[in-house]
Parts: sequence; C-alpha cells; structure tokens
Amino acid sequence: MAESATRKGKRPARSLRQLAQTAPTKILASHKKSSSGPRTKRQAERRQAILNAALDEFAARGFAATRLDDVASRAGVAKGTIYLYFRDKESLFQELVRTLLSPIVGTLIDARMGDLPVRAVGEAVADLFVREIFGTRRKDVLRLIIAEGARFPKLAEFYYREVIERVVPAMGAIMTRAVARGELKSDALARFPQLLIAPGLVAIVWEGLFGRFAPLDVRALMRAHLDLLFAKRDTR
Repeated sequence: MAESATRKGKRPARSLRQLAQTAPTKILASHKKSSSGPRTKRQAERRQAILNAALDEFAARGFAATRLDDVASRAGVAKGTIYLYFRDKESLFQELVRTLLSPIVGTLIDARMGDLPVRAVGEAVADLFVREIFGTRRKDVLRLIIAEGARFPKLAEFYYREVIERVVPAMGAIMTRAVARGELKSDALARFPQLLIAPGLVAIVWEGLFGRFAPLDVRALMRAHLDLLFAKRDTR
C-alpha cells in the first residue's frame, strides 16, 4: 500500500514527521560547517556568544529594557565588539529571528507538505511546534514579539516578513488543495490557515503568564485541537 502511494506521488505521513525532525538540525549543521580556519572559528564563536547573551537578556528584561552593555557583559566581550557583528540592538534581534526560526520556516514550507493527507500535515506541524519551538529557546523569541511587537513595529514587520508572510500562504495553499481533494468539507482552514497553529500561540502566552500555577500539556492541547479540526462528521 505504501508502495502504491509512492507511485501515485503520495508520500506516507511518516516521511513528513522525519522531515520535521531532521530538517532544522541539518540546516544548522550545514551552517556550522561553512566556516573554516581558527580565526573564522573564533569569530563564529564570538558571534554566537553575543546572540546567546542577547537572547538571555531579551528574555529576562524584554527588548526595550535590554542594553547592549548588558549583552556584552553576559557574552564576555567589550561593547564595541558587538558593533563588529551587528549594527544595533534591532539588527541583533533580527538576526536571532533569522538564525533561530528560518530552519523551522524552511521545514514548514517544504513542497512535500502538499503531497500528504491533511491530518498528517497538521500532526507534523504540531509535532514541530512542540519539539522545535515550545521545547526550546525559540519560544522566547515568539513571546517577545507577542509582548513588544506593538511597541516596536519594525520588529513586528521584520518577523512578519521573515516568518508569517512565508508560512501562512504555504499552509493556505496546502489547505486549499485538501479542500479540492475532498479531505476538508469546509474551506475555513484554507481562508484562515492561522487556525492551525493558534493553540501554539495560546500555549506560549499561557506558559509565560500562568505556567507556574497550572502547567499546560502542550502536546495534548495540540492533539485535541487537531481532533476538533479534522474530526470525521457523522453524515447520517
């Protein structure tokens, strides 16, 4: 059966899960391999230390209150060193978005997504979110955008261009094809693909505000959401 599906151009659901599990790692690994030589390696390490320190400071203080002096101190470099790699605090935050989230975006907009059953797409997106975003420091970047994007519209616009503008249309196209194949009776997900990941944003907000009082089982939340979206309806 799997062989027949492959001949027809349909990939089994497992292939997308494997893609979601490996793609970010492969992209980051290839990025690391691109540098060579002791000096280049030291520069790459110093740059990464600055990015790590910036993420720590942004997560602890917020974008507005973070000072480059504090980032430099945490990274163990002089403040002037930061300007060798980044123009200002805004460009530093933008690079965090690009470095941390571009691999995830690449996985989500992979062309093979559209060949899979729509439920399998939803499961892969949910698994990727739980493991690669909510389970990592990437969630701190999303939390900062949610909390401070309105105050810093340039940051929100950059995030929109780098992430949202690429992912939402790709998901919309997948859902449109699912409607055409008869997998979805309603075109709601095609018109509003944001619905697919909406519980993930709720989980990030909840964890930041109420997680210490009532921890949320994010994986179970995402699965429950998929059941609601893709439940088979009784046609009798």
